[in-house]
Amino acid sequence: MLNRLQAVKSELRAGKARGFSLVELIIVVAILAILVAIAIPIFSNIQTQAQTSAAKASASNGAATVAAAVAGGTTDIATITARLTTMSEDGIALSLSAPTGSTAVTLDNYCVTATPTSGTAQTSGPGC
Repeated sequence: MLNRLQAVKSELRAGKARGFSLVELIIVVAILAILVAIAIPIFSNIQTQAQTSAAKASASNGAATVAAAVAGGTTDIATITARLTTMSEDGIALSLSAPTGSTAVTLDNYCVTATPTSGTAQTSGPGC
């Protein structure tokens, strides 16, 4: 043990010491900080784009549901809106709109809007 301590001591005096200097560690930390500063905005933008894409998919699914309901003979706005409400999930609310004054939905006058909690609302349907 004493021999090992003396060997380390002689290495230190001879300049053969192993390890990292403080400057090298500071440089590494600075590089990591720069990489993190670049990565955080990119990841937050990706999340917003994903929520907008999910809203677009939900609006398309809602429009297909409305078209299927109308093709099946259901044209009442309240009934179809209730179906869309049960489809709303993952923080995306679906709503149905038809021309003002209309109480019946047809295959060419409806618009389904998907509104996410964050991101941009998306619409789908022939009346949009």
